[in-house]
Amino acid sequence: MSQDTQVTFLTQEAYDRLSAELEHLSTVGRSEIAKRIEAAREEGDLKENGGYHAAKDAQGVQEARIVQLTELLRHAKVGQAPESRGVVEPGTVVTAVIAGDEDTFIIGNREIGDGSELSVYSEASPLGSAILGLSVGESASYTAPNGRQIQVKVTDVQTWTGQ
Repeated sequence: MSQDTQVTFLTQEAYDRLSAELEHLSTVGRSEIAKRIEAAREEGDLKENGGYHAAKDAQGVQEARIVQLTELLRHAKVGQAPESRGVVEPGTVVTAVIAGDEDTFIIGNREIGDGSELSVYSEASPLGSAILGLSVGESASYTAPNGRQIQVKVTDVQTWTGQ
C-alpha cells in the first residue's frame, strides 16, 4: 500500500451501498452514457453539439466516481464503529467547542454519514487531523483555509451507531 493511501472505516451498510453504486455505474451507467454519446454523435457536427459535450462531461464525472469508489472500497476497513474510549478516532461521533461554538459531527469518510443529519469531517481535514487522538477535555488548534487559527476543545466522544 502506498504511503498516501488512507484506510477508511465503513459500516457494512455503507460498504454494501457503495459496492452497489459502483456495480451500477460500471455496468448500466456506462452503457447509458455510451448510448447518449452515440445518439449525440448521430446528430452531426460535434464542434457545436451541446448534447455530445454534455454526455462526454457526464462520462468524465461518472468515470471519476468509479475510480473514487474503487479506491475507497479497496482500502476500506469494514465493520462496526470503534467502541468509544473517549478518544477521537475514525468512526466516532465528536462533540467539540470550535471557535466558541459547540458542534457534533462524525470523524471519517463522508460516505459513512450518508442519511445522517451530522456533518462528517475527514481524518485528513484540518479539523480532523487536529483532534485525531485527543481525549475528552483536550484542546488543539488548526489553521482554517482562510489562514485563521481556530481553537477546538473536545467535550464528548461517542460510538457512531449509524444514525
